[in-house]
Amino acid sequence: MTATRANVHGTAIVLGTRGFLITGPSGVGKSKLALACIAAARQAGEFAALIADDRVDLLLEHGRIVARCPATIQGLIEIRGAGIGKIETAPAAVIDWAVLPVRAPFDPRLPPDGETLPLPLGRALPIVRVPVEDGASALAILRVLLAEKLGF
Repeated sequence: MTATRANVHGTAIVLGTRGFLITGPSGVGKSKLALACIAAARQAGEFAALIADDRVDLLLEHGRIVARCPATIQGLIEIRGAGIGKIETAPAAVIDWAVLPVRAPFDPRLPPDGETLPLPLGRALPIVRVPVEDGASALAILRVLLAEKLGF
């Protein structure tokens, strides 16, 4: 039987009406990427919020993947090397995409077509890879990569 609830390692954010699960190994820059996207969206006058950092509760609700924050870490984000910060959060978001922060050198140079992140819920999310070291706005990169697919 497939689980309808799972707790996963990652960071969940909402930008406008789209939810993103940022995933990857510890130290890759998930929290930094989340903060950069949230700050850029808010500066542009758009809604953006953290859902959860480090651990994310995923639920299947009406056939959609929904992210929520475990109560013990609500409103907290780890800023590697600096400590734990407090941040305004949203209670939940439907998750549309998995975001994988990547660092140079990129191997392969281009990601595989149709790449997905399997979840313990028996579902998978499409992956978008975002470079985290090149100085370009993480939100601008997401917008370019998802423009055609989501009208983002």
